[in-house]
Amino acid sequence: MSRSTFASLLNPLGALYGSVVRARAHLYRLSILRSEKIPAPVISVGNITVGGTGKTPLVEWIARRVAEDDRRRRVCILTRGYGRANIRERVVVSNGEQLLADACIGGDEPRLLAEKLLGAAAVVSDRDRAAAARWAMKNLGSDAFILDDGFQHLRVERDLDIVTIDASDPWGGGRLLPQGRLREPVGALQRADCIVITRAEQATNIGELSEEASCLSGGRPVILSCVRTSNLRPLSSAHIDQNFERDPSCYPIAVFCALGNPQAFVRHVRNDKFNVALEKVFPDHHPYTQQDADELARAASEHNARVLLTTAKDAVKLASLNFSLPCYVLEAKLEFDDEAKLLALIREVFKR
Repeated sequence: MSRSTFASLLNPLGALYGSVVRARAHLYRLSILRSEKIPAPVISVGNITVGGTGKTPLVEWIARRVAEDDRRRRVCILTRGYGRANIRERVVVSNGEQLLADACIGGDEPRLLAEKLLGAAAVVSDRDRAAAARWAMKNLGSDAFILDDGFQHLRVERDLDIVTIDASDPWGGGRLLPQGRLREPVGALQRADCIVITRAEQATNIGELSEEASCLSGGRPVILSCVRTSNLRPLSSAHIDQNFERDPSCYPIAVFCALGNPQAFVRHVRNDKFNVALEKVFPDHHPYTQQDADELARAASEHNARVLLTTAKDAVKLASLNFSLPCYVLEAKLEFDDEAKLLALIREVFKR
């Protein structure tokens, strides 16, 4: 079957999916389906496409800023926790002070957030985020919530709705699922309060994209963010290559990851002038095994790579594995073109 024939067969499914999505949103607007008001400030971070758009680093950044603004505040991140063992189970990945679940049980992104925000925010994985919020208020004393991947989760009211758009692939092919990667029509951006364009450093037409996002969202604020390398750390102290750490650009490396948008990470690494000898991409949320580690090292050696390099999200699933080559983790940070504007929008939530 040709690609065009296959695409034409998906047309009716895309139309049906779009009708269902629009009908659901309309029912919420009419209050036939009702959103639940949580008696605490709620900030949502989401997107309109499937795959990685850089939500997790932004969730971390917001949670940290909210906690730093008021040390008495008990921040809790509510997330679905994709890729975890039992999606029906509520898992407390962190109570804010202790790590309570690994990546397999709680999900790789929740575990990463829990590690990064230890001492600053709790993390709870639950499909029913309204129920999870009520539980967290009672049992953890939570008084501020961040919805991870919350734009389509209309069951919970939010005080600030932030939508991320990936500059490296902003509109998911311009088609709704299953033909493209759009979860909703682009007009849904008018529900947002703010647009954050992520990976702006990977776009050649960032000005046009910013104007388009502003137009589609009805003039909402548009903030640009870039991903910058902040650190390289060894996955394990057992395998450290000091020569690589002194001059990483001279070493041939094998890059691997299991992300929603893996090519964005590969481009980031190449733009940082690393000498990439091999790229290996796994499905998003892939549960790594020792066999994967062995095959990675073998393939890397065949391509004369002397070091493995991966992401912080992948690293939370690799601690129990043994690598015959040094494995390093690329840590990244966000930079904004107008951080003050984003902080002002966030702080306004807590003045109400």
